[in-house]
Amino acid sequence: MILETIFGLSLVVKASLDTNPSIHSNPDVWPHVSVQQKDAALLPLVQKATQCIIGKVMANPRFTDHMRPDDMNDLIIDSIPGCAALVRAMIDAHDRMYGSGSGEAFLLGPYLDVLPAAVKQVRLKPASR
Repeated sequence: MILETIFGLSLVVKASLDTNPSIHSNPDVWPHVSVQQKDAALLPLVQKATQCIIGKVMANPRFTDHMRPDDMNDLIIDSIPGCAALVRAMIDAHDRMYGSGSGEAFLLGPYLDVLPAAVKQVRLKPASR
């Protein structure tokens, strides 16, 4: 998907998480899990939130193929409330894995930094039929 490329996360590690369901359900396990495993567990939530936001951006009547970066950023920010449940799930999971407050820092920092590139990548893909 989009963020697999952007974040460069290895999905091979995800297989190790899938074989150990206690990692997902036990918050005491997260401090003992590697960063790669945490990132692999977080990736599906990041993808869902991103897909929602991109869909809202591209459905916005103000969206055009030749938008200025600042205008694109405004559309992204305007689209987040429409995806609030997915964004909140991503933030909460990040907080559980990396510590309280880390999810919001992730959202406002690296996550928002790559969303314009993600929209551009989707926009440039040929439509599949």
